[in-house]
Parts: sequence; structure tokens; C-alpha cells
Amino acid sequence: MTNVKFEGTWTALVTPMSPGGGIDWDGFRKNIDFQTSQGISGILPVGTTGESPTLDWNEHKEVIGKAIEYSGARCAVIAGCGSNSTEETVAAVASAKKMGAGAVLLVDCYYNGPSSLELRKEYYEPVAKEFPDIYIVPYIIPGRTGTALSPEDVALLSWKFPNISAVKEATGDTERMRKTRCLAREDFSILSGDDDITFNIMIDPRIRASGVISVIANIIPGAIGKMAKSVLSGEQGEAREIHEKIQPLLSAVTVKCRNERVLPEDRRVLVEDRFRNPVPVKTMMNGLGMPAGPCRRPLGRMSRAGVETARSALRAVWEKDPAVLEPVSVFYKTDIEERLGNDSYWEAQAYYD
Repeated sequence: MTNVKFEGTWTALVTPMSPGGGIDWDGFRKNIDFQTSQGISGILPVGTTGESPTLDWNEHKEVIGKAIEYSGARCAVIAGCGSNSTEETVAAVASAKKMGAGAVLLVDCYYNGPSSLELRKEYYEPVAKEFPDIYIVPYIIPGRTGTALSPEDVALLSWKFPNISAVKEATGDTERMRKTRCLAREDFSILSGDDDITFNIMIDPRIRASGVISVIANIIPGAIGKMAKSVLSGEQGEAREIHEKIQPLLSAVTVKCRNERVLPEDRRVLVEDRFRNPVPVKTMMNGLGMPAGPCRRPLGRMSRAGVETARSALRAVWEKDPAVLEPVSVFYKTDIEERLGNDSYWEAQAYYD
């Protein structure tokens, strides 16, 4: 089994799309080149950020294969292979392994909602037994799946299977993470699945997260990577300084805002819309001139207020320290100041009714 260190910053890659809805392979390669140029620890293709629910099976395999091909030996790859069917997951892991993936991410089984016991017995254990020479990373995100592998069952898997040595935690529940740290084997890694709490759970002595699988690293891999490395090397002050500079972006992975609906007879009501990943990050990437393109239906666009929230987050980071976004300008040959100031780049991405 190839040694993979689950620490530092891993980017949950967007899958860039063409206007017609196909995959933009040139853009995908360019984004991976950008990631590796910034010293990223690894990349994660075909996760939630990569729009796995709306990629067909052939596209799913092709994205993983090209991520491995394009990244080469420059960084590690965790392939998104989770499903709500164990048999489908086994097939996905077999395919990823054949293409050269050293690790796979398995999301808890969504919709059919097995218990934690069933998740362990009928999902994670069969896959871990079938593929002892590839790392299995459970992905706990109850807000999307409606179920969750418990810290106790995470710990049992860690003790039973050497190839289950990390978990992606997207619960926001720090007490749960502390329990995992207490019960799992000593060398077990906890990876943040929420950009906005990464710094806090890395410095928490009762959690000691070793890094992050990051959405916002699509845009600022260098800054997030440096923050994580600074914590791991004991330079907490430097890490905190970086965290404070980039905080507006860390909070923009999901955008909430109240938008007006106009009913018959000009009746007007306000509805709170929650625009979820990857809609905000793709909006920001498109605004900055990075390959991202549209999301696939049923994901779409944000309201004007939502787009302005995302744009304002970028502007706040730019005004605090332009160096954070400078790598985007250099690599993609884009003028950040002009992009942030020109309304046309942002208006085109919003709904107007």
C-alpha cells in the first residue's frame, strides 16, 4: 500500500463545465496545474464540490483518471467513490484503484439512511476488506446524507483496518471530533471538511486535526496550505494571522440570503435561500476568470444578493492583503482589481427574476 500522509491541505476540486454542460478538460488540467504549483498536499476529484451527483458513471471514472494523469507525481489523489449502494461503491473503488488512486473517499450512504452499525458492517467494512491495499477515508456529512457514522464506529474501524487511517469531518460538531480523537488509534487523522472551522479544530488539543479537504483552496490553495503547515509546525501565530486574512472567503462556501418572490396581484414575500457548494465557489472562480463554468442542474445560479455576497468576500480578502489572491492573477493572467470592480462579470451569473 502506497503511503499517503493525510495532513495539510487537500483541494476538493470543482469540475469545470463548458456552457453546453460538458466537462471542460482543458480547464480541468489548468486548475490542477495551478493547484500543484501552489504546493498542495493532494486533490480530491468527484466529491460534492466536483458535482458527483450529476456526473454519469463514465464521466465519474474519466474525471478520476484524468486527475491522476494530470497531477502525475506532483501530489496525492483521493478519489471520490462513495455511494448509497455498497455494490456500486465496490465497483467505483476497483476502477479508481486500477487507474492508480492511492486513497478513496466514501461518503455515508445518503437517502436510504442506514444506522451507524449498518454503515460500519455493510458498507465500510466490506470495502476495507475487499481493498486492503488502498486507503479508505469515511466522509461524515449528515447535512447532506441524513445519517452519520458514529465516532465509536469510526474508532472501531480505525483499530480493525490499517487502511482506514483518516476521516473527513463535515459535521461541525467539535465534541464529536474530540470523542473520535479520544477513541481512535493514536495515528488516526481527522481532516476538516468545513473551511470555516479548520484553524480552530487544528489548534484544539483535544481534536488535533491534521489538515483540511478544502473547497476554497480551489481559489487560494497557497494561503490555506500555508495556514495548515504553520499549525503543524507549531507556528500558531502565523497561522492565526493567515486565518484572519482569509476568513471572509472561508465563510462563503455556503451563501444564505433573503430574496423576494413576486406572487400574483403583485404580492411580495421574502424567502431565505441557501446556496450550497459548489455554487458559490464556481461563482467566485468565474468572476475571477478561472475555469469553472456553470453547475449542472438542478444546481444553477445565485440571486443578485447571493452573487454580491460572494463578490464582497473576495473584495474583503483583496483589500486586507492582495498577496492572497495574487497567485490567481499570475497563473491565470487575470486582473483581480478589474475583475472585482467590473459589474459585468458578476451580473451575468445571477438570476434576475
